[in-house]
Amino acid sequence: MRAVLQRTIRAEVRVDGKIIARIGRGFLVLLGVARGDTEDDAVFLADRILGLRVFADASGKMNLAIGNVGGELLVVSQFTLLADTESGRRPSFTGAAPPEEARRLYEHFLSLAGKSGVKVEHGEFGAMMEVELVNDGPVTILLDSRNR
Repeated sequence: MRAVLQRTIRAEVRVDGKIIARIGRGFLVLLGVARGDTEDDAVFLADRILGLRVFADASGKMNLAIGNVGGELLVVSQFTLLADTESGRRPSFTGAAPPEEARRLYEHFLSLAGKSGVKVEHGEFGAMMEVELVNDGPVTILLDSRNR
């Protein structure tokens, strides 16, 4: 399971021109599910994301986790994170999990994150979405559950 994590001032997702999710300070999480991923991958990433200390403390040092600052999560499914670009010019997405498996693990991730007490918003699985954010910092972090 792969995630691109962007610390936000604000972010939102639109489907068919309508805002379906919106957050303020927190993380936009672009989440891709790979073939062979399991619930353990979702647990690992949820724990890692919720525990990352990348928010400023009183002295301006990145030392606080999202829950410490009342932050929010906006999670968007993103199978293109599994693109294989090693040969040719057109990416292959064979490393991405089949849609039904990806949806199950994406929803499991949402459930885990929601149990943390952090407000969780999400995109619409499989939909064409417009994602807009103001990246704070900018801070952007790549995570992969296979790199533990």
